[in-house]
Amino acid sequence: MNKNVLVVGGAGYIGSHTTLALKAAGFTPVVYDDFSAGHRDACFGDYLVEGNLANTDLLVQTMQRYDIDSVIHFAALIEAGQSVVTPLPFFNNNLGGTLSLLDAMNTAGVTRLVFSSTAAVYGNGPDVARLSEDLPRAPINPYGHSKAMVETVLETCVAAHGLEAIALRYFNASGADAEGRSGERHDPETHLIPLVIQAARGQRDQIKIYGTDYDTPDGTCVRDYIHVSDLAAGHVAALTHLQRRQTAGFDAINLGTGKGQSVRQIIDVVRRVSGVDFKIEEDVRRAGDPAVLVADNQRALDVLGWQARHSDLDIIVRDAWAYATAHL
Repeated sequence: MNKNVLVVGGAGYIGSHTTLALKAAGFTPVVYDDFSAGHRDACFGDYLVEGNLANTDLLVQTMQRYDIDSVIHFAALIEAGQSVVTPLPFFNNNLGGTLSLLDAMNTAGVTRLVFSSTAAVYGNGPDVARLSEDLPRAPINPYGHSKAMVETVLETCVAAHGLEAIALRYFNASGADAEGRSGERHDPETHLIPLVIQAARGQRDQIKIYGTDYDTPDGTCVRDYIHVSDLAAGHVAALTHLQRRQTAGFDAINLGTGKGQSVRQIIDVVRRVSGVDFKIEEDVRRAGDPAVLVADNQRALDVLGWQARHSDLDIIVRDAWAYATAHL
């Protein structure tokens, strides 16, 4: 079976970890990245093509040159708050870029796609303990809308183009490679765990808690944090599933732990792992922040045989702390 995989956005946070996991599983990853957000030292593919998603011709040439069998697509703008201020780049890249990629796949005769989606397609989420894939898509910001629109496009391409696609809906990606080869370094950084680590390292004056009166055990927001290495394993499982299935279709699958951790719990674990105290400032709720967002992860187990194995919060913070202190 052909093991050549095009990893679009493979020099980014989740893309780099997935490239490492693909190599360990015997695949040959070809990284395609324009380095607008990725890092050259996080490019672990067997081959590298520098290019933008909008360059359909280069994508076709790359797929043909390297005899690509499957595509994993990570290349997206991800800052939900920024998407509200400047929505057009998110639709241009996340939707328009994916249309370019699908055009290239169609031309090159590549039908298998694992798409990096997000729990943001659920919006604020209904009042349920866990969010299942059967819930309607109800995004509340342009970032979430751009991902939901791509999922709709993928569904429509199944019958028309024989597309075999899985959209993996991430919850809160976190942590770093246990061997220190890659980690989280967004610019700007907006994710909670690296922000708290920055406070512990003295790189910011304080960490803010937005809202302490939610209906949660300690009054702060609860989210589902998943180790990035578990996410990477989920992509390998999804790709393997598509290659075994060999039939057109579309599935949306959550990648999460099924357990929630609060903002205060994150802070407490960072303090314990780092051995450092730091200033906390409590502030009012941010508009649109739901109290709890946790995955129903049963479909991932049933369909992919996947479950999180490294997502204990202490492991996540330990690996993130080790990477930050060594590299940032």
